[in-house]
Amino acid sequence: MEIEPLRQVEKLALKKLKIFRQSKLRYLSRSMLASMFIGFGVIVAFKTGNYFYLEDSPFTYPMAALTFGAAIILISYGGGDLFTGNTFYYSFAALRKKMKWPDVFKLWTTSYVGNILGAAVFALLILTTGLFNESSVNSFLLSVVEKKMQAPAIELFFRGILCNWLVCLAFFIPMSFKENGAKMFAMMLFVFCFFISGYEHSIANMCTFAIALVLNHPGTITWGGVFHNLIPVTLGNLIGGSVLMSVMYHYVNKPFYEEE
Repeated sequence: MEIEPLRQVEKLALKKLKIFRQSKLRYLSRSMLASMFIGFGVIVAFKTGNYFYLEDSPFTYPMAALTFGAAIILISYGGGDLFTGNTFYYSFAALRKKMKWPDVFKLWTTSYVGNILGAAVFALLILTTGLFNESSVNSFLLSVVEKKMQAPAIELFFRGILCNWLVCLAFFIPMSFKENGAKMFAMMLFVFCFFISGYEHSIANMCTFAIALVLNHPGTITWGGVFHNLIPVTLGNLIGGSVLMSVMYHYVNKPFYEEE
């Protein structure tokens, strides 16, 4: 039964709210950390995938998806604060009347802004390294970004819903595990599933876009393309976490809460 993991979700949400009330700057900094951690995952995934991409190998996406799992481990154990996970945590706590909805919206907004700032800072750090300057290294990343910016908005919206449903499950299901090894394996497996399926994650996208924009990129990669992708994907992520996770788990477990 999911009751115990859901209690952990409530506790986590209230802990994050406490940090926010103590210091908004500290909470913002934690949000920046989360997108930087995703940035590490983006770099290793696209650099690994690029070796296979240059050879036109069918293993390009599987290898990129496999290595991107490092990002969720960094966030889970490194203490970052990710907007997409928060769509689940805070809305569930609010449905349980443990948080007020105005606080939920403030926390969502702050974590999203922090994630944007973290993505920008990480992209600038990558630019200074010179590691992604050559086309022999960044061609896979730029080709993926180009496709993401040209996909139809309605498709991006529904990919965003499915993505965050799966990503929130990647954080939620391991809460019932006792061994850290099992937790990490499950997290990486779920992230592999979302990446290989082609779903859209707003924070991973903003990190990837930020890196692409600071590199020497083709004219098809634009700021307009960034907004074309991130607006429907963010809305989809919000529904995936708040409705398919929070509302659904609150509804199906309500009889068990009433017995307490």
